Amino acid sequence: MKIAVLIARLLLGLMFTVFGLNGFLHFIPMQLPPGDAGTLFTIMFKYGWFTFFSLLYVIAGVLLLIGRYIGVALTILGPILVVILLYHITMDPKGIGMALFAALLVIFLIYAHWHHFDAVVRPGRPSV
Repeated sequence: MKIAVLIARLLLGLMFTVFGLNGFLHFIPMQLPPGDAGTLFTIMFKYGWFTFFSLLYVIAGVLLLIGRYIGVALTILGPILVVILLYHITMDPKGIGMALFAALLVIFLIYAHWHHFDAVVRPGRPSV
């Protein structure tokens, strides 16, 4: 189990670090998708959302790669992956494979590091 958690953590960390750095350095060429998805991307580029998302990708990816604050990294990636999945389900279904793979890795890592999230979902008084 420890080896599977390590592999999942490193794969997810590497994936988000590389794609996050690509938002700043543009070493992976990308084309705008056609239609509404392209319009969404244009708006996100224009108002700087991609820079913000790229920064979050890099922060979460580096935290996963170094193995510190894994709960924080997974908390950052959770909503981001929901948005990525919704984008691929509604606008661009051809890229859903990698999104599902990343979502499965996040779910597996949340299960493996449940002790980080136990106090959040446990009923009762919050611990101080």
